[in-house]
Amino acid sequence: QVQLVESGGDSVQPGGSLRLSCAASGRPVRFSTMAWYRQAPEKQRELVAGMTGGGTTNYADSVKGRFSISRDNAKNTVYLQMNSLKPEDTAVYYCNLHLVRADDSQLDYWGQGTQVTVSS
Repeated sequence: QVQLVESGGDSVQPGGSLRLSCAASGRPVRFSTMAWYRQAPEKQRELVAGMTGGGTTNYADSVKGRFSISRDNAKNTVYLQMNSLKPEDTAVYYCNLHLVRADDSQLDYWGQGTQVTVSS
């Protein structure tokens, strides 16, 4: 069974930095499509950054140049480095592991979320 545990959320001032971690168990992250999503109050959950098993990354336009997704295969952990944080980055951040099975069915696993608050 896949489990994802996020950590690293905090309250920071605008312009600050945070690094979120997502520790995975049950499946190697190097063979998985991993992503970070976020959900602000009264808004839909949105994709922030993603990384395929092959290492290809993609980012939401709103975070390009400020956020970076990476992974440590030995620790089976995915990270989201967030720099130049803005108040609009305030949200609960969720780690996601997306599986496509041999029969083409798809399955998503989610962590419990970690709160990021950007405020002066």
